[in-house]
Amino acid sequence: MTKNQESHDPSGTSPRKAAPGKPSVNHTAVPARPAAPPVAGDPPITLRSPAELADALPYMLGFHPTDSLVMVAVHGEGGRFGGRLRVGIPADRGEWEDTARQVADCLVHGSERRGAKPDGIVVFLCQDPRGEESGQRVMTRLRPLAQRIRLACGALDVPVLEALCVSGGRYWSYCCPDPRCCPAEGTALNAPGTSVMAAAATYAGLQVRGSLREIEGRLAPLRGPLADEQERALDQAAAALVPMILDGATREEVGADTLELARTLMRRLTLAPPAEGGPCAEDWDDALLGHDEAASLILGLQDRETRDIAAEWMEDEEAAPALRLWRALARRCVGAYGEHAAAPLTLAGWVSWSTGDEPTARIVLGLALRADADYRFAQLLHHACNEGIDPEGLRECLRAERGRREPRRKRTAAVTRPPGRRTKNSRPGSRRTAGSEQ
Repeated sequence: MTKNQESHDPSGTSPRKAAPGKPSVNHTAVPARPAAPPVAGDPPITLRSPAELADALPYMLGFHPTDSLVMVAVHGEGGRFGGRLRVGIPADRGEWEDTARQVADCLVHGSERRGAKPDGIVVFLCQDPRGEESGQRVMTRLRPLAQRIRLACGALDVPVLEALCVSGGRYWSYCCPDPRCCPAEGTALNAPGTSVMAAAATYAGLQVRGSLREIEGRLAPLRGPLADEQERALDQAAAALVPMILDGATREEVGADTLELARTLMRRLTLAPPAEGGPCAEDWDDALLGHDEAASLILGLQDRETRDIAAEWMEDEEAAPALRLWRALARRCVGAYGEHAAAPLTLAGWVSWSTGDEPTARIVLGLALRADADYRFAQLLHHACNEGIDPEGLRECLRAERGRREPRRKRTAAVTRPPGRRTKNSRPGSRRTAGSEQ
């Protein structure tokens, strides 16, 4: 099994090539490897039932998908897993027809571009029950979507080998009519950590990073009184921009102050690490940032050059505090400033990808595009991550640029600013300030 493909826009996903494997898929066996670079000589993992397919899904993606349609390409007689795609399940049933056509076209033609047309597809519909709804009711409600996907794939001459609904801790097959193996009440999922896939992932040192809902929830904007206070601070910082420009402040100086503040907050975060795996890590980091400080950084990072310099904090001892800072800033983009979250979310996605956490990177970059669909840096990173491009090329470019700039910064660090320019406590501001880019 190769690493996962994930996209919030089906047209933007290009699945990868398939990895080696052996057995076939026909409701019986699918060989796979955990979502990590394969090690030469690793034996294939054989998935022998729908239960094992359902259990393997979080390891394919790196997280438990929630409210998601997932499709996996299958290649060859051995049923090798290839590219995969994840999109949200449209709430509007009127969109199901178009969604089915788009995802089928994306996965099939994307696989062709990457090497070979799939010989089959495995489909997962994952959605938890809502209110008094049962898992069986979810399965029934989503059946028309499963049928549309099967028809769309069939129109491209690629059969759906298995289609599973996963809901409420149980799974149902849309393809198997035999009640002896696929009863109407569904079948309970295996206990977490008891499958062959879980054992292989543990051996490889891999982990499932919680559910999609949990990962997205940790980046959601603040609510309540804290959100009101933050929005007022953002308004005040934005209003401060005009007099700063009239007073002779330059764009370069705004960026320098933004980066200086960011470094200060990164040092603060480094000196106050959250408890390992603690459930309140986000609250801990939020408490370490003042509203004015967060507002200054959020607005300052709307400048492309400033953001690109901040992207250099991507490895070694800088990566962890930078990632915590970008996540905290994303949560501070509240109210009318929701679009501003594209910058810190893109930086968070980049650091995640740079440090090897591709599943989280795809989710976070998807959230950046949800905040601003036209944010170019997020578009490029999301596409590159989905294409399986090695981030080392971009890391090398950022290292080289930092090497060229650092000597200049050191030479000018001792220069005193002329009178009349901004003080250290001045704050950059504006919603998309003049000269800011993406």
